[in-house]
Amino acid sequence: MYNKYLVNHEKNKINVLFRHRSMEMGGVEKVVLSILHNLDPEKFDITVCLNLNQGELRNEFPAHVKKVYFTEGKEDFSKNPLIHKLQLVRRRLMLARILKNHKVSDRILGNKKFDIEIAPTYSAFSSVINSSNKASKKIGWFHSEINVLSLQPLVADILKNFPEFDHIIYCSQKIKDLMHEHYPDLKYPQESVVINAIPIDEIKQKAAEKIEALPEGPVFVSVGRLHSRKGYHKLIDAHKRLIDEGFHHSIVVVGSGEEMKNLTDQISKHSVQETFILLGNRMNPYPYVKNADYFILPSESEAWPLVIAEALILQKPIIATNTGDVGVMIKDQETGYLINYETDEMYSAMKKFLTDPELLSKIRKNLENIEDQFDNQKIFDTVESILEDLYQKN
Repeated sequence: MYNKYLVNHEKNKINVLFRHRSMEMGGVEKVVLSILHNLDPEKFDITVCLNLNQGELRNEFPAHVKKVYFTEGKEDFSKNPLIHKLQLVRRRLMLARILKNHKVSDRILGNKKFDIEIAPTYSAFSSVINSSNKASKKIGWFHSEINVLSLQPLVADILKNFPEFDHIIYCSQKIKDLMHEHYPDLKYPQESVVINAIPIDEIKQKAAEKIEALPEGPVFVSVGRLHSRKGYHKLIDAHKRLIDEGFHHSIVVVGSGEEMKNLTDQISKHSVQETFILLGNRMNPYPYVKNADYFILPSESEAWPLVIAEALILQKPIIATNTGDVGVMIKDQETGYLINYETDEMYSAMKKFLTDPELLSKIRKNLENIEDQFDNQKIFDTVESILEDLYQKN
């Protein structure tokens, strides 16, 4: 009798599949984890499928979420450089075969028929749209400004997939508005704007952990992937100019990525190795934000950047490029300082923070109750409602 109840209970749950590439530290990955930790396990039976079992966050899923993956992550590869390269080649071939052959991928997924399949970012759009499970409802999550130059090689595929979804979720109103502005004739599915949730208590708790001492003197911190779109190459130039003019300060960047070598070479060329520090990834970046004097986001493009919300929660005066919804999150010269994506403006803003204690005092005062603007439960309720409404249409 008890077992029969369990079976019936499981049948009543909505079966949801999230498809994602891997779990390197990043904003999208944090959003995915936040949603997974807060969807009601009594309502939803959740599976996450990773192409690569890779990244710092790959073991951070809640216990009730089933994780499957198509190939091993680099963390499990040999330390021998030659064997490591061979394993990468083998993995690439294996992944291509799995993604091309539904019989193989479906078997890894346990041949389960999911009610809803979710692509948390555009890189997973085609995997979800081309699923062998034609009966499932499909959701695409979109976090990108469609007009950004570096995204243009991918736009054709993004546009092709958009109308195939049953529902598109944008992480900011601006992201949605840009899509409709640039592609007004596209056949859009049902749409919602759901901003990213902020785990306020977790951020505060983790921020209290002890770390190595930061450099002496004023410290700007930034957290992000080392990608050309993040603007760190411009920030290095602005930093060098301030140092040459005698404004003592340091910049610490928490994050890793494909631009590590280029940025390291640029830092060396400018001889600022002691004051512009690339820390690499940290599982817990919050103590670095808490212990720094200021936060800086020099990105060319963002949507609704989680790092800005995290820095606000930790009450750090912020300098940020006015991109995506940053201008909604920060009131210029009230709770932060907004700039354009220009080296000169990064230089001027940092100089302002280093020389204008009155402005900083006003910003810090305005940040004291900033967390009141975040309503996580409303966000999770909205996501659950979207899933339940789609399920009812099956």
